[in-house]
Amino acid sequence: MTDKHSMMRTVATCVTLLALLTGCSSEQSTINTSQSLIMESSVLSAGITTNQPVIAERDGQQRASSVLYNQQEKAVTLHYRFYWYDDKGLEILPFERPGTAVVAPHEEVEISSQTGNLTASKVRLYLYL
Repeated sequence: MTDKHSMMRTVATCVTLLALLTGCSSEQSTINTSQSLIMESSVLSAGITTNQPVIAERDGQQRASSVLYNQQEKAVTLHYRFYWYDDKGLEILPFERPGTAVVAPHEEVEISSQTGNLTASKVRLYLYL
């Protein structure tokens, strides 16, 4: 019985150490950047439509923009955040602060983000209420 308990403790210790080592990894992980637009379902329910963010170079900086359109009869306030990535899919620091936009009924608003990091080649836009 002692051998069984000893083996179980050894296995538990190994699993714990492995979990700690995995959690302490200092390597950045890559993500799939092919999905450049994420909208919570509440944004669609509020009547907001948009296009994929478009990246262009402007004054030596990378600029991403997207146009929001309100299909409803009332104004909608929504929040957004742009996430910038390099060619390898690594997120570029510093993180951009979230923004807020108010879209009037049947109107459109352009939102944008700019980064001076020229390694930025991909962007993801996240929209939420």
